[in-house]
Amino acid sequence: MTPRTNRRRTLVGGLASLGVTIGMITTGTAPAAQAATWPTPTSSQPVSATIPVSGVVDGGMKRYYGAGNLAGGGQQEGQDPIFRLAAGATLKNVVIGAPGADGIHCQGDCTLQNVWWEDVGEDAATFRGGSTYTVTGGGARKAADKVFQHNGPGTVNISNFAVSEFKTLYRSCGDCSTQYTRRVNLSNIEVTGTGSTARLVGINVNRNDVATLRGITILNDASRKVVPCQKYNNNTAVGTGPDGTNCLYSGSDITYR
Repeated sequence: MTPRTNRRRTLVGGLASLGVTIGMITTGTAPAAQAATWPTPTSSQPVSATIPVSGVVDGGMKRYYGAGNLAGGGQQEGQDPIFRLAAGATLKNVVIGAPGADGIHCQGDCTLQNVWWEDVGEDAATFRGGSTYTVTGGGARKAADKVFQHNGPGTVNISNFAVSEFKTLYRSCGDCSTQYTRRVNLSNIEVTGTGSTARLVGINVNRNDVATLRGITILNDASRKVVPCQKYNNNTAVGTGPDGTNCLYSGSDITYR
């Protein structure tokens, strides 16, 4: 058994414990169409008022989608979320369908485990107060703009996640009224390119943000349209690529297939 095979078996075992399907792990010969295997929801529930979450809530793979006042699926600012997580809350095994409104708001530290966004609305999740936010397993697609929006302080950790049909996977807020130095860690991320420019992370180097990327697999991107790390001074783009200070990764951390 080669070292690479050992690493793959270890990763698959870890994902299985999170309820993430083996289809998210690809080999060099696997076609991109087989990349992310999306779950089949057990049932569907319309949501017309934001659902508050505290403690640990297991959705049992039910699909929740916006209705009534939450029936928006566009990019209008100020939309309410489908779920609002109190500080310390965990939401797991949930599918958010369309319309997705503003997805999930974390008011403090939170954990999103095996959450899938079928059609991202304004954002998939917004991180507000707190210091540590964890996204493990799951995936998001059809994000006309951002998937994860980081408005508060602290660190966002995203691992074992699949993303496709998106513009930006993670964005450190460029124009929030209160700004912070923020961090984001990406680990074992599967990305499907669409032939148009997309960014894995957007960070504010003038705020000393730091992004660390490890184990990134990018599919269907022969022309390298997916930018691993986009640097901004607030909302002004100022460069891309690893630099040892703000964008921490090397060529070996990105695999193209």
